[in-house]
Amino acid sequence: MPILRVEHLTKTYAATEGGLALTVLHDISFQLAAGDTFALVGPSGSGKTTLLGLCAGLDRASSGSVWLQGQRLDALDEDQRAAVRNQHVGFIFQNFQLLPTLTALENVLVPLELRGRGGREAGVAATTLLARVGLADRLGHYPAQLSGGEQQRVALARAFVNRPALLFADEPTGNLDPATAATVVELIFELNREAGTTLVLVTHDGELAARCGRVLRLKNGQAVS
Repeated sequence: MPILRVEHLTKTYAATEGGLALTVLHDISFQLAAGDTFALVGPSGSGKTTLLGLCAGLDRASSGSVWLQGQRLDALDEDQRAAVRNQHVGFIFQNFQLLPTLTALENVLVPLELRGRGGREAGVAATTLLARVGLADRLGHYPAQLSGGEQQRVALARAFVNRPALLFADEPTGNLDPATAATVVELIFELNREAGTTLVLVTHDGELAARCGRVLRLKNGQAVS
């Protein structure tokens, strides 16, 4: 069974007063197996982030369907989709999305606590992952006390702490300098191999996309390759 299956996905936004309806995705189909690495590439406005959101069940398509771990997302309500994400999905965002009032360790613990996995075992898992990404000495630091690269590594540890079946990464190096970006990329692929996670990566970076096993190029919301 594919980890992710997308069939004839289309997304259209209703017309504003006096305007025309806007279709941002046209009839997109693909499927991914466990451990696949998949890049979504294309210019700004091509529909990459919209497609990512639909695949994660963060939005509903106008037509077509998404199956994640065998569950049809468009057949679920918002709470049910959130439960599927919590069980199977990790996220890495360009702007890190860390909670500013929580320390690095507390940020990584959030997904575990949402699953009801608090306590000592969760603390050990989060601490081990932060050490794995080179932040053993930053456990008690708040996001404002960390560099951009350190914040992204906290986000990376948070994304992997539940050992998700599927990891969505939206421009994960977009706010990083080249040297720091290279370090984060190596960590993403290293942790991905170790965990056997399926990786879906949105990027403008051709070199980064080339590291993925498969690439889907979008232009004006359509698959061009």
